[in-house]
Amino acid sequence: MFPSEDPFRILEQTPFTLPRDVGSVALARCDWKETTSEQVIAVDVPGVGKEDVKIEVEENRVLRISGERKAEPEVEGEKWYRAERAAGKFWRQCRLPANTDLDAMKAHLEDGVLRTRVPKLAEDKKRQPKVISIANDAGAGGDIKATKAAM
Repeated sequence: MFPSEDPFRILEQTPFTLPRDVGSVALARCDWKETTSEQVIAVDVPGVGKEDVKIEVEENRVLRISGERKAEPEVEGEKWYRAERAAGKFWRQCRLPANTDLDAMKAHLEDGVLRTRVPKLAEDKKRQPKVISIANDAGAGGDIKATKAAM
């Protein structure tokens, strides 16, 4: 059921230096599946609005979802009997496969679940090696000659 190469494995560590005033960062619960046409990443973010979630794609196709669940404010005169819901910062990141179309990524937050959909590239658009053509500059002269650097 699960692929042998786990894209989360090397990315579970804290990806950035945390400011001193941040006590901890929780690892958000996440499901990831691949369909015939796309990658679907679902992250549980109950009680979090879309303005408190950030989705980023970094170098090497690393998708990072982070945010903060705000604590309920304490009001004078109220008596709490139980406070079990966690508050604070959360994040999750994973490396997307090479065949994903990062420019067509979409996200939707509904019922406490953030679903990020990343379509796969069409067969004819899969990343090919980039071929660089050499410009023919008439003013540059003939062949390039190697020179020894002065020490």
